[in-house]
Amino acid sequence: MSGTTIALLSLTALALAALPAVVTLANLRVFLPAPLPPPGQGAGDATPPARLSVLVPARNEAAAIGACAAAVLASRDVVLELVVLDDASTDGTGQVVADLSARDPRVRLVRGRPLAAGWCGKQHACAQLAEAAAHDTWVFLDADVRLEPDALHRCLAFLDASGAALVSGFPRQLTGSFLEWLLLPLIHFVLLGFLPIGRSRHDGSPGLAAGCGQLFVTRRADYLRAGGHAAIRASLHDGVKLPRAFRRAGLRTDIFDAGDIASCRMYTRSLDVWQGLSKNATEGIGAPATILPFTILLAGGSILPWALVAIGLATGWHGWPEWAVPTACLAAVVSLLPRLLEAFRFRQSLSSSLAHPLGIAVLLAIQWVSLVRRSLGLRTTWRGRSLAPQ
Repeated sequence: MSGTTIALLSLTALALAALPAVVTLANLRVFLPAPLPPPGQGAGDATPPARLSVLVPARNEAAAIGACAAAVLASRDVVLELVVLDDASTDGTGQVVADLSARDPRVRLVRGRPLAAGWCGKQHACAQLAEAAAHDTWVFLDADVRLEPDALHRCLAFLDASGAALVSGFPRQLTGSFLEWLLLPLIHFVLLGFLPIGRSRHDGSPGLAAGCGQLFVTRRADYLRAGGHAAIRASLHDGVKLPRAFRRAGLRTDIFDAGDIASCRMYTRSLDVWQGLSKNATEGIGAPATILPFTILLAGGSILPWALVAIGLATGWHGWPEWAVPTACLAAVVSLLPRLLEAFRFRQSLSSSLAHPLGIAVLLAIQWVSLVRRSLGLRTTWRGRSLAPQ
C-alpha cells in the first residue's frame, strides 16, 4: 500500500472507532438501572401494591420454566398473576406449569392455539397472553430470564417515572460456551455505541426505537392502541419491532439497564448462539438496507485498526507516514474503549472485550450468511419450527 492509502485508512479507522466510543460515553450517563423505591415505600407502605400480570410465552421450556416461575413468585411489593402459555411444547412444559398452578393459585396455564398463518410463534403466543391477562399492567418475560425479588416493583417504577407507554429492560447476559462469551456482550456494544439514547427519548421516530424482547413492560390501553403483537405478527425480532409499533402509534418508548434485577442465559451451546442470532438477523443489522452501512461502521471501527497495526508490525512500518503510526495505534486502543467500559459497568468478561475484533468479524459473518440464505429462499429452523423472516 502507498503511504497515502495508509494515511487515509488510519484516519478512517480512527474516525470509525471514535464514533461508538463517544456515543457510548454519552449513553452510559443516561442508560441507568430502574429506580429504587422511595424511602419508606414497600411492604409497610400504606399505598396499595401494584397489580400486574407477568406473561411468559413458553415453547419447549421444561428445563427453564420452573426456575423462571419461582423467581417471579418470589417478587416483593406487588400483587401478581403469572400466566404461562404453552405453545405446543413437546417436552412437558405444560405439565410443569400445571403442577405449579396446583400449588400456587397465582399461576395460570394457557394452552396455545395452533399457529395462525402469517404469524411468528412468539408474537402469536404473546397476543394470546394479552387476551388472557387479568390485570391492566403487563410484563412480557422470556422463560430464560431470572428476576430478583424487587425487579417487578422497580420495573413499574421506571415505567411510571419515564412517562413512556412501553419500556424494556436489558438483563445481564450470562455466558458459558465460546460463542456466548464472544458474541453476547456485543448486545450492549451495538446498543450503546450506535443509538443516541438521550435523543431517542425526545424524538419519537420509530427508527430510534430500541428494546430487548426478554423484558417488556406496558399497560393494556397503550398496548391495544399500538396494535399489540398483531402489529408485528410476522416479525422474528420483537426487541426492535414492538417499540417501533408503539412509536408509529404516537406512543413513547424507553429502555433501562436491568442488569442488577434480571439475568438471562439465552443459549447453552455455540451452535444455538449462531442459530439464534441468525433467525432475526435480517430484521436488524443484517437487513438489506442496513447491512452494508453497518458492515462499514463495525468492520471499519473494530477490525480495520487492528489489521493496520498487524500490517505495520509485519512490515516494520516501512513506507508509513510518520504520523500514521500513532494514528493507527490510537484507533486500535479507542476501538476497545467501549467494550472495556461495558465490561466494568455490566460485569462482562474482560477477555471477551479484548477479543472484540474477532467478535465483530463473527457477528458480521452471521449477518451476511443470514442475508444470503434469505436471498436464496432458505428458511431458518428454531425450536422445531421453520421460520421465514419478513
